[in-house]
Amino acid sequence: MLQLGSTVQKMAYVSPKEIALIVGVVTACYWNSLFCGFVFDDVSAILDNKDLHPSTPLKNLFLNDFWGTPMSEERSHKSYRPLTVLTFRLNYLFSELNAVSYHLLNIIFHTVVCIVFLKVCKLFLDSRSSVVASLLFAVHPIHTEAVTGVVGRAELLSSIFFLTAFLSYTRSKGPENTIVWTPIALTVFLVAVATLCKEQGITVVGICCVYEVFMAQGYTLPILWDTVLQILQGKGSIPYCMLQMLLKLIVLMFSTLLLVVIRVQVIQSQLPVFTRFDNPAAVSPAPARQLTFNYLLPVNAWLLLNPSELCCDWTMGTIPLVETLLDLLMYMKENIQLVSRPSKLSTVEFSVSLLVIEYLIYS
Repeated sequence: MLQLGSTVQKMAYVSPKEIALIVGVVTACYWNSLFCGFVFDDVSAILDNKDLHPSTPLKNLFLNDFWGTPMSEERSHKSYRPLTVLTFRLNYLFSELNAVSYHLLNIIFHTVVCIVFLKVCKLFLDSRSSVVASLLFAVHPIHTEAVTGVVGRAELLSSIFFLTAFLSYTRSKGPENTIVWTPIALTVFLVAVATLCKEQGITVVGICCVYEVFMAQGYTLPILWDTVLQILQGKGSIPYCMLQMLLKLIVLMFSTLLLVVIRVQVIQSQLPVFTRFDNPAAVSPAPARQLTFNYLLPVNAWLLLNPSELCCDWTMGTIPLVETLLDLLMYMKENIQLVSRPSKLSTVEFSVSLLVIEYLIYS
């Protein structure tokens, strides 16, 4: 079982040499992005966004969407990311529309993400493997859009707080399975901040729940199922460790529900209206809509393994609509099979669950 407390902090320590290595690799990989200028969505989010101007009241950042449109308007995209827009405004304050400063800050944020990712890796892997994993993460081509596109800063900022929220939660287990509430409170705060950078930040709650059950408490699915059955049949009481686990999960889920309610209030209970140009699948009838969205699962998984066909703008017909099952069979090149087995959740399985939970909740 994973050791927590001071042992966790020791395992998650990142040395200055490791930081310097990551800085060097990220710089070598992305220095040429400094001269990319503003492209695609950067035009709407930065060049045409009045919320970046000092003359615009600061409160407007919390009333408008990512593109500067009031959330109350029907044409609003409903992308509520005020903290990301705030960083754009800081860029504008120091350099106005000089694209170099915007790209430089993106590179810095990507470096921070990689360093925090290294700390997370060290919770589950040895030091050398963690460094290799973080370097692969730093140079993975699939991150190109997030780093070189200025609007990709939303993903970078959300990732920073996503990972730090998880790191905070790993410190919530004290001696003899007691609860340390300060890291949990910090986790909830960081989840809120991550969500204000980009919406998928809230999915870290699912990762924390998986970690708590299968890593911190060491449950397996068969053991968990047997324990629940015995409790329901009155053959035993709820173990103390399970009570502590349930209390933590209830706090996490209640906090998540509160964030969702606030989010719904912010968008005034209105869903964004997508055009066929923006998202063909979203406006397609059944079953094309459902088939296409499910087809995106293996597409994104394949891009992680073979990022040879990336795209700077996933709109219009970038990914063809799947209108029939025959289309699905033609498009599918790989079948992913998940085999459940009665064993303790391994590091690889936990990593896969992190990817799956975040994708499913956000999609």
